[in-house]
Amino acid sequence: MKNLFLALLFFWSSMVPASGDGENDSLEPLNRLVFTLNDSLDQVIAEPMARAYSNLTPDPVEQGIANVFSNLEELTNATNSGLQGKMDGLAYSTGRFLINSTIGLAGFFDVAGKFFEMPKREPEDFGQTLAVWGVGEGSYVMIPFLGPSSLRDAPSRFVDTFTNPLRYHSNVSLRNSMTGASLLSTRAGLLGVDDLVSGDEYVFVRDIYRQRRSYLSKDGAIEDDFGEDDDY
Repeated sequence: MKNLFLALLFFWSSMVPASGDGENDSLEPLNRLVFTLNDSLDQVIAEPMARAYSNLTPDPVEQGIANVFSNLEELTNATNSGLQGKMDGLAYSTGRFLINSTIGLAGFFDVAGKFFEMPKREPEDFGQTLAVWGVGEGSYVMIPFLGPSSLRDAPSRFVDTFTNPLRYHSNVSLRNSMTGASLLSTRAGLLGVDDLVSGDEYVFVRDIYRQRRSYLSKDGAIEDDFGEDDDY
């Protein structure tokens, strides 16, 4: 099974150019259709649910729930930091996870950030790991229900699920409920973001996504070229 996974990873990596290809949107017609679908579903289902959740949940509780899921992400951060050779990041994320999972009551309270001067750092994921390994971004893709991604980052989302403890919980119903709660919490945290959108919404989202991914993959060492492709 391990050899099969490595073979698939090698094949997948060979299909993605290692050169800078952040302007590639060869699937734009299809991407725009998926974007429209996602936007419609968000307006009809996700946003109303997130707004109701935010209105009914006291702010400290809402923040605590967000902290729980953020704490689980530290395992993904730690794993990918290690794969990228960032041993300080591996130790840092592991330390945050251990402190918040114990003293912070399963991560409900960010004790590490508040009392141990260990604020949460930028996330590390397998897409960034592949970027460090020399795998190019590939074509931009809009994934149904999930949103913007790329040929490199889309499969990486699946790889990162193996570092999430929820994946291994034996109670399927509880696992699905927790996953749904995580998505709801994330969407609630994005309420009001739509007010920042200007011009062609598809291009705006695409450029924001690319700029953010470039920033993360290069640890902030990028030039600000946002908005170059906004002439659609």
